[in-house]
Amino acid sequence: MMTTLIVIFVLASFVGFEVITKVPPQLHTPLMSGSNAISGIAIVGAMLTAGAGQDQVSSILGLVAVVLASTNVVGGFLVTDRMLQMFAGKKKGS
Repeated sequence: MMTTLIVIFVLASFVGFEVITKVPPQLHTPLMSGSNAISGIAIVGAMLTAGAGQDQVSSILGLVAVVLASTNVVGGFLVTDRMLQMFAGKKKGS
């Protein structure tokens, strides 16, 4: 069972790497926005896991998941904002 999970993880890593490297630069901003939405869903799931209070391990793992997903969302928004500013150009009067 564990070997199957490791094989799936390795294959998903290779496929994910290939998909991301083939994305043209013009599509990075929409792709980042989509991944932010997915991370927002992960935050909700992690909060439900952390708040379930079934045992201490699930609460700690849920808290770690909330922190990591929140960091991903905030970083994604910052990168998206910076990329949009690059495409906006200079304002008149500056």
